Amino acid sequence: MPKTPINGIDIYYEVHGDGYPLVLSHGLLGTTQMWEGQVEPFSRDHRFITWDLRGHGQTESPTDPSQYSVEIMVDDLYQLLGHLGVKKAVVGGLSFGGYLSLHFYHHHPEAVSALILTNTGPGYRTAERAAHWNEGLLGRADILEKGGMQGLIDSEYPVPDYTPRELMLTMDPIGVAKFCRGATINPHGVDKLKDIAVPTLIIIGENDVDLLAAADYMAARIPQSEKVVIDNAGHGANIDQPEAFNQVVLDFLHRIGV
Repeated sequence: MPKTPINGIDIYYEVHGDGYPLVLSHGLLGTTQMWEGQVEPFSRDHRFITWDLRGHGQTESPTDPSQYSVEIMVDDLYQLLGHLGVKKAVVGGLSFGGYLSLHFYHHHPEAVSALILTNTGPGYRTAERAAHWNEGLLGRADILEKGGMQGLIDSEYPVPDYTPRELMLTMDPIGVAKFCRGATINPHGVDKLKDIAVPTLIIIGENDVDLLAAADYMAARIPQSEKVVIDNAGHGANIDQPEAFNQVVLDFLHRIGV
């Protein structure tokens, strides 16, 4: 699959099928690999696009720490869609990929026909809660810089189950560390939920206890939203229960007519 130069680095992406564009972004320590179970069903009737965020997978890891921010990654996605000739798409992702999708909408609402937010949240309402979350990201960055990827896997910090450990060990730990430092969240993302004016699908695994409240919060504030709980699924709902996840997404796409 190809790479394209965007914002000074080569970004890896995959495109499967034809039809209305659907782009999904992975979470922290994820890659395009996490969407393997979605490629066949989603590409039957859609142009299914996935990509590796900077610092991850087969996308380059910039050496400059300032080149890791939510705003830069929003622009990475915007330019990637432009490179592919996509003017409007269904935009979504899991975990950080969902958070990124919210920011993408706020920066480029004209490019989004619908949102799919999976096992994610909009941020926090208070600076204290945001600081607590960011401390976890910075702690992971410290471990990655000192002990590499194996050090993080062996640490007290949980690592996502949507990426096989053998694949995780091939990642650049310094790139992921810089991503963690640059991708810290602010406490104000929740303020714009009421302004989202496109159909929004919120998916949450029933066992993803840390984000159940976030899913409820988004569903209560995004005007055209619907929430679906995937039974017997954790933080990687699309991997834990791929058939259920795929059907929920395909039903949503059918209802909104894309």
